[in-house]
Amino acid sequence: MKLHWQIAIALLAAMAVGGIVGDAPWFIKLADFIGTLFLNALRMLIVPLIVGAMIHAIISIGASNELGRIGWKTVLYFATTTLGAIVLGLVIINAVQPGIVDGQPAGARLGLDASADAVLEKVQGRDGRDFVGVVLRMVPPNLVQAAADNEMLALIFFSLLFGYFAARLPRELAEVQQRFWAGLYEVMIRITGWVMRFAPLGVFALVGKTVAQTGWSALHPLLVFFFAVLVALSIQAFIVLPLLVRLVGLDPLRHLKLSVPALLTAFSTSSSAATLPVTFGCAQRAGVSDRVSGFVLPLGATVNMNGTALYECAAALFIAQAYGLELSFISQFVVVTLALLTSVGVAGIPSASLVAIAVILSAVGLPMEGVGLILAVDRILDMCRTAVNVFGDLTGTVIIARLEGEIEAPASDVTR
Repeated sequence: MKLHWQIAIALLAAMAVGGIVGDAPWFIKLADFIGTLFLNALRMLIVPLIVGAMIHAIISIGASNELGRIGWKTVLYFATTTLGAIVLGLVIINAVQPGIVDGQPAGARLGLDASADAVLEKVQGRDGRDFVGVVLRMVPPNLVQAAADNEMLALIFFSLLFGYFAARLPRELAEVQQRFWAGLYEVMIRITGWVMRFAPLGVFALVGKTVAQTGWSALHPLLVFFFAVLVALSIQAFIVLPLLVRLVGLDPLRHLKLSVPALLTAFSTSSSAATLPVTFGCAQRAGVSDRVSGFVLPLGATVNMNGTALYECAAALFIAQAYGLELSFISQFVVVTLALLTSVGVAGIPSASLVAIAVILSAVGLPMEGVGLILAVDRILDMCRTAVNVFGDLTGTVIIARLEGEIEAPASDVTR
């Protein structure tokens, strides 16, 4: 059975069992044990997955012979659209405020254990009230200690530096580094996939415990959050990206039609990497050369995560609202920055963004139990945001091909 069906069944079972059993001590203890074990497994992946994926991506970019005119256009497109998606998610969540119910934080209704005062104390100590504090945390005196303290901004900064300079080593040394980090990246993808096999158990335990303790009222803020994110993803996919296509003189509707096979594959598999063969076919039918698609699409499957970055930012702000916290401008800036950087380091596999969300929560001092809060709706949103990720890749490929003079405007149909 597909993982998303397993999670859906686990979700329904958790709501049923939690409602029937109620707050029976034995059930609460068992659900708490299983849920904590699953969250610990996610924590275990944070440092090696993010560091390994980012260094691998940066070395691949720097070592590529195509990193010239096309390379910088690609990087500029990825950075601009991803940052725009993050800001869009931030605006929507701040406007809708799904973590607030009847004027009160939804934390108690959702069964969050930590008190708002305790969380606020942590956030105030780690929100980087001034820019100087943010910069100082980026350059730690002890990298190992930074990893132990979940100072992921420091590890991301180090990974960027390491990847940049590793790509500029003499050829034989650079190849060794590239093979090592590619191997580590592949290992972490497989371990993450193995951990996510237990996601149905994690969903059952975390959601079952919440329903048992709080009843059905816990579902209301989750549904508001779900539809808020869905609206934001729809705006990115059906308004922002088509506008960019129109700006370079191409037909957005034709581009969308050509992209449908890749979008359906991405939606069903929740994997940008697994969708790559279909994505290449869509780019070819649009008239994009192998020179452009062969560089932009594999890179995009690794580093261009419009939907994922939007979701990470929205989830962090939703959890903060549920605790009754109003993040300062600097704190929201940290969230946006981390969402942008961690979206680069997230593997193109199902639900890997849960790891990135854990990174963001740690960075601003929010408890990890917040990850369990969104597991109930994560799978469907994972399918949607992966489709947005792939559509962003294809849009960038077509735009760069158009700027390179490969596609005429208006573009004629190409059958291949």
